[in-house]
Amino acid sequence: MYDAVVVGSGPGGYVAAIRLSQLGKKVAVVEKEDLGGTCTNKGCIPTKALLTSTHLFEEITTKSRKFGIKVENIDYDLNDMIKHMNKVVLQSKKGIEYLFKKNNIDLIKGVAKIIDKNHIEVEEQKLETKNLILAHGSQPVIFPPFDKINGIWTSDDVFKMEELPDSILIIGGGVIGIEFATFFASLGKKVYVVELLDHILPSEDQDIAEVAKKSLMKKGVEILEKHKVTEVVKKESSYISKVEKDGETKEIESSKILVAVGRKPFIPEDIKELGVNIEKGVKTDSSMRTNIENVYAIGDIRAHIMLAHVAMYEGIVAAHNIVGDDKKADYKAVPNVIFSNPEIATVGIKEKEIDPEKVIISKFPVSANARARTMEERDGFVKIIAEKESKKILGVSIVSPNATDMIMEGVLAVKYGMTVSQLTDSIHPHPTLTESILGAEEGIEGMIIHI
Repeated sequence: MYDAVVVGSGPGGYVAAIRLSQLGKKVAVVEKEDLGGTCTNKGCIPTKALLTSTHLFEEITTKSRKFGIKVENIDYDLNDMIKHMNKVVLQSKKGIEYLFKKNNIDLIKGVAKIIDKNHIEVEEQKLETKNLILAHGSQPVIFPPFDKINGIWTSDDVFKMEELPDSILIIGGGVIGIEFATFFASLGKKVYVVELLDHILPSEDQDIAEVAKKSLMKKGVEILEKHKVTEVVKKESSYISKVEKDGETKEIESSKILVAVGRKPFIPEDIKELGVNIEKGVKTDSSMRTNIENVYAIGDIRAHIMLAHVAMYEGIVAAHNIVGDDKKADYKAVPNVIFSNPEIATVGIKEKEIDPEKVIISKFPVSANARARTMEERDGFVKIIAEKESKKILGVSIVSPNATDMIMEGVLAVKYGMTVSQLTDSIHPHPTLTESILGAEEGIEGMIIHI
């Protein structure tokens, strides 16, 4: 008898299992494929490994002479990039395997079939448990006509490529689409991005999307906003896509098509038969409890905020509630990160969501930052939204090199309701990119020093 069985070893599942073990519980994890789930094998980790390669390549090709470094005949090798990616993925999987052994967690390989809330079958093995955590993750969304055409990629398929396409049409200008557009364009490939909504990165403010758009266009990316792909015809070695806007249609020929319109929860039949409430994803309360006693759901299967770091957080919440703690999820300070170039990171309220009469909004340009100048970087900004009366920080957006690391100051400020003066009274190291955050904070008080 296990205290808990976790189905799925992605970020939510493996973190929940480790925390339960740390809290003294006997735990098993069932995994049908590779340890680490989508994030480790088909998402966060391999994408960032490839983007690290292309970012270095682009830095060398565009900046080396400015920095006094002579590099001749610069080139890249896709096979070596993929070797780097596979090495990092393997290290991540081995790391999780080590942590399972360290914490005495039983890893059971195979497809889980949930019989009821206390019994799971894996192949011919039967498991009995007091608690069940559903951490099945998600799968790429693909729909007609793309699901009927041979050779069209989803984000899962890109990592299997053996050669780079000469050109690629990416359907979807959200996070996944923009990261892959950055990868292919940085290697000199022709990229088209088709976005149905008003601008790429539709979940972000338009000023953020404009910086990303400008950067991609510098790389030769053709961005078609408010466009829709209505038809695709496969030729011998390419695809012809009909793209429509306001009744007008144009044709785009590309070597490959990538459908990157997001992901949806993976909910197999046994979960439906279990009787949990499903509304797009498996419904839970803020403690990660479903409507069935001692059954929890975490991560992408909930279809709430489908991010790896949110799944990890929800795994912690579920684990503590299983051992009797009263822990509830708090989502007011969830960071969103995009590994474009420059990087993008946001937390809290966005400008498009608030009444401008009730807040003060301050922006500080990356071009005015001393460290950015040493790096030959000038695109981007830091934007801070503060409550007008209290000067409490409500939202932070960063478009900058290293934005994905810098956002933690904003996360802490939003989560703990910090005021602008608390942040400006904190000494920021010089010269660093974090001084751009300080500049935006000073702007809330109307006293920016460096512009």
